[in-house]
Amino acid sequence: MNSESKQSLVLGDVEVIRVVEWQGAFAPAVALVPEAAAEVWKDNEDWLAPDHWEPDSGRAVVALQTWVLRSGGRTIVVDTGVGNGRERPTSPQFHHWQGDFLGGLERVGVRPEDVDLVVNTHVHGDHVGGNTVAAGAGEWMPAFPNAQYLIPAADDFHFGPGNAYGNGLRDDDRLIYEDSVAPLHRAGQVLLWEGAHRIDEHLTLESAPGHTPGSSVLRLASGGDRAVFVGDLLHSPVQILEPSCNSCFCMDAAQAAASRRRILERASDTRELVIPAHFGGTGAVEVRRSGAGFALDRWAAYGPE
Repeated sequence: MNSESKQSLVLGDVEVIRVVEWQGAFAPAVALVPEAAAEVWKDNEDWLAPDHWEPDSGRAVVALQTWVLRSGGRTIVVDTGVGNGRERPTSPQFHHWQGDFLGGLERVGVRPEDVDLVVNTHVHGDHVGGNTVAAGAGEWMPAFPNAQYLIPAADDFHFGPGNAYGNGLRDDDRLIYEDSVAPLHRAGQVLLWEGAHRIDEHLTLESAPGHTPGSSVLRLASGGDRAVFVGDLLHSPVQILEPSCNSCFCMDAAQAAASRRRILERASDTRELVIPAHFGGTGAVEVRRSGAGFALDRWAAYGPE
């Protein structure tokens, strides 16, 4: 795959464009998915390396990426990355991050003013940071001035002042909400939703809690094509092989595992392309049932620009 060309596919009447801000070795695999035995990685080294695992260091390879959808005449951005210049003292890998998120969007023909909707699958710092940009004097303003931001109500409550910024467990949660979510509320650009939310005839948001209280997936159904953007239900392909295994970031382990299995079951049965937030390689894969579990089938193939 040529990384210099636009990575896009057309599913029915919807164009899906992948925008990768960063990809590389992130954290020890056994720390990222601690419930997965070390042997799972080694036994699948032939296809996990190099796109999903670095055998020499034992680190999982992940991507920081955004998906742009063109559907029903609107431009929709799914998750917005870390954002630049943020105070993240308990997340050293993201502390004062400087990336090129908006530049990546512009290179695929998306200017900030062109975006109609922003979908945050959940309120974690690497999914909402690009919601805003610096406005000077320590203030923040919406990065997409004409967009409505769709945020799960359960996450907005949990990470917001109503639940004292995630029960005050991490200072980062307060900082994330204050610089990446609260400014959207002040601008009147937030739509909170719960349960399910229909975006248009092709796209529907559905709750899939566990990773966070409001963790969600975005379903695409257009013509005969199907896809599901699963956010952080999956951090690594080993969780397809071992769906009971959570990442270290999942807040409710039992609920996260149940949501993951339910989403994978439907994806297998309906031939949905599974599109996680952080997979390396081509970033999206079809899955199939294998005994009582699942196996990977075909990876996404991007068409010419």
